[in-house]
Amino acid sequence: MRGRERDVSGSEQYWFCLNHHRVEGPRGCAYQDRLGPYATSEEAAHALERVEQRNRDWDEDPRWNDE
Repeated sequence: MRGRERDVSGSEQYWFCLNHHRVEGPRGCAYQDRLGPYATSEEAAHALERVEQRNRDWDEDPRWNDE
């Protein structure tokens, strides 16, 4: 099963590589260069969108706004 890793429940795991902008399995780039793990390749493919949305949410959260 090349390119995939199973977690303790037996589910496959995927990461988004920040160097190559692609979904990878456990044999991809170094973990510090990746986001994840994600349960599906589809979730991993949208990792950057998720990061952008979370950043917007934090920027708009009055508990974190010093203005």
